[in-house]
Amino acid sequence: MSKPAERNLIVGLDIGTSQVKAVVCEVLDDDQISIVGVGTHASKGMDKGGVNDLNLVVKSVQRAVNEMELMADCRVSSVFMSISGRHVKCQNENGMVPINNQEVTQEDVDNVIHAARSVPIAAERRLLHVLPQEFTIDVQEGIKNPIGMSGVRMEADAHIITCADDMAKNMVKCVERCELNADQLIFSALASSYAVLTDDERELGVCVVDIGGGTMDMVIYTDGAIRHTAVIPVAGNQITSDIAKIFRTPISNAEEIKINYACALKDMVSMEDSIEVPSVGGRPARVMSRHTLAEVIEPRYQELFELVHDEIRASGLEEQIAAGLVLTGGTAKMEGAVEFAEELFQMPVRVGKPINVKGLAEYVDDAGFATVVGLLQYGKAQTDNKNSSTQKSSESLFHRVQSWFKGEF
Repeated sequence: MSKPAERNLIVGLDIGTSQVKAVVCEVLDDDQISIVGVGTHASKGMDKGGVNDLNLVVKSVQRAVNEMELMADCRVSSVFMSISGRHVKCQNENGMVPINNQEVTQEDVDNVIHAARSVPIAAERRLLHVLPQEFTIDVQEGIKNPIGMSGVRMEADAHIITCADDMAKNMVKCVERCELNADQLIFSALASSYAVLTDDERELGVCVVDIGGGTMDMVIYTDGAIRHTAVIPVAGNQITSDIAKIFRTPISNAEEIKINYACALKDMVSMEDSIEVPSVGGRPARVMSRHTLAEVIEPRYQELFELVHDEIRASGLEEQIAAGLVLTGGTAKMEGAVEFAEELFQMPVRVGKPINVKGLAEYVDDAGFATVVGLLQYGKAQTDNKNSSTQKSSESLFHRVQSWFKGEF
């Protein structure tokens, strides 16, 4: 089997409430990612983004990773992981530093971001992300890239995302028991946004809503930067539970009915359409109206979308989301979901699938793979930044040595 280092591989692992997805990609010469292996398995031991049975989660992860490795013909050692749950919180902070040499360097940028992140964080919290929004040099505001600009003082606004440290440790423990290292934990909605958004949408203002099985994860962009993130701890499993209870059918059958026949808007379903509903306790299956199914589901989708709408209003950014909503995640794929959302939010809505992907792209051409493909894009960006920093450091060392030699001889 090939080693990751030889093929320049990046691995994403999304441990969701409903499914575990593992995807490995190769970074091509044109800087795009090429999918070379995909593994999925039903997620057991997870609830609303958190671990509630470590051993079951480990087994689910191991099976998904094994399937991925078999397809890619490789053995992986580390992964970029997603994290979600109601424990994920966000805040916007500001930092300020003097500019050392009247011209902004990368060191100044690092210092001002460090100043912005130096807010007190409770001992039980873990810092996930510090995402720069914009910079101010003296009186000039809204600067995206300050390097090389002249000034005396620089400020930075940054979006900070934290999570409960214990929750993060449990997620990492699941991976380590599969003999893998967790390169980094990434907030699920942030990862999804890397996979499904265009630069135009980020600049214009957009809200990504990743509707999974246990949680709805949100991220709002305006002017190219993240302004707000949130997690709402209700999602698709609530719909499955409603179908199971009202139609008196096992949970596994309710999930199949949801995937194959459900519609979020009852007006889009014909009264004549019927479906076969398995019964419990060995009783014979029953034939029921698909329209009745939609009548059960529509109020639940309305509740989910209203919770999202309340969160957008609370952020104060409702008027700045000109590009509208991008729905992604497994529960976003349901027929009628986009039409219902457009009706309720009164703004453009689309379903987000991974973009800019090569290789086995057909395997991940699905809204349910947005997070895991986003982990790959995020991982590539981090690797690029690391390589760039290493190169700059090497060049700086070379110039210092060169200057020393010139001075000596």
